[in-house]
Amino acid sequence: MNILILGGGGREHSLAWAVMQNPKCDKLIVAPGNAGIAQIAECATLDIENGREVVAFCEATAMDFIIIGPEAPLAAGVADKLRDAGFLVFGPSQAAARLEASKHFTKEICDAAGAPTASYGHFTDAAAAKAHIRAVGAPIVVKADGLAAGKGVIIAETVAEAEAAIDDMFGGAFGEAGAEVVVEEFMTGEEASFFVLCDGETALPIGTAQDHKRAGEGDTGPNTGGMGAYSPAPVLTDAVAEKALDEIIRPTLREMAARGTPYTGVLYAGLMIKDGAPRLVEYNVRFGDPEAQVLMMRLGAQVLDLMQAAAEARLHEARVNWANDHAMTVVMAAAGYPGSYEKGTEIKGLETCPEDSFQMVFHAGTREEAGRILASGGRVLNVTARGESLGEAAARCYAMVDRIDWPDGIYRRDIGWRAL
Repeated sequence: MNILILGGGGREHSLAWAVMQNPKCDKLIVAPGNAGIAQIAECATLDIENGREVVAFCEATAMDFIIIGPEAPLAAGVADKLRDAGFLVFGPSQAAARLEASKHFTKEICDAAGAPTASYGHFTDAAAAKAHIRAVGAPIVVKADGLAAGKGVIIAETVAEAEAAIDDMFGGAFGEAGAEVVVEEFMTGEEASFFVLCDGETALPIGTAQDHKRAGEGDTGPNTGGMGAYSPAPVLTDAVAEKALDEIIRPTLREMAARGTPYTGVLYAGLMIKDGAPRLVEYNVRFGDPEAQVLMMRLGAQVLDLMQAAAEARLHEARVNWANDHAMTVVMAAAGYPGSYEKGTEIKGLETCPEDSFQMVFHAGTREEAGRILASGGRVLNVTARGESLGEAAARCYAMVDRIDWPDGIYRRDIGWRAL
């Protein structure tokens, strides 16, 4: 098969790494890719949110299967354009991608499906939102309705903080994403990520993970896109996972199908779990980042077969072969992240890190210039390893981190601390 992966982050590097191990993969192109991806696959310059441009590229390069990594091309309807042109695609339609592109839409689906989630209010003006906040009190969660690159969620400890978040959102701090706002009950419990492949009807669980959103050790400091993750998530036991499937995911799939917008691709359910009962925090319509890195490390080559089965509506035939192992990824970010940071600093020592089925450095925000690897983003490297225990995976991760010579890089030394 000739395969195209859209995206250029750590998620896409890990997807490319896993797909390349499958003998079905004859040719792999990643657009736009990054310096790490370029070491294992061909990279192409392409506007991945322009459906016509992507279709033309796939026709010119005789692609057989397209895997869409990030949420933005899905929300832009790139999967629809590709399917209309006759291509096999992994990723939901634009209509189904609203499960991530609109928080309010997801709440409506949960209401219709009877799926447990936080109580909420949906607002299009600041005054009504503030009146709701004053009536309900704090702590409370304020969310921009649209896609805000993982940054449009404010957990407000006080009413004043929540009202300030409302002013920011309606004031344009998150662009169009904040034109509408969802205000939610603050849920308590332990958060975990549940990943399920879907083909419109069947739901096939493919793994659990927990990530660390806070920049600082001990889960302190500002929220980020994720500073590390590990799999499996101990809190997401088989019993909790089955409950989430029965009460949240399968009812969602039935409701989406009933609306004429069946969901295909990966559905990433962020869950809050308390006393063995899961409630939905939010849906994402793509693999998490950095959760994809630990899932790919554990799944390996079989992930291509599973994604193909989802795209061809034959998940009922598919089986996941799990090793009884653990994986961890540690994010190395540019100093200053998630605030302002410098680009273009050099990273050395990567060639000293092992690359095999137990350990890999996945590139997230890098570029190559005159043979040097330079940082080009906020989250730059995902140092990833697996082991028989989480402790063994952690030891392998941090041994690789110690080999990387990047004075401008920051990372957390305590990824997995709750489980460990």
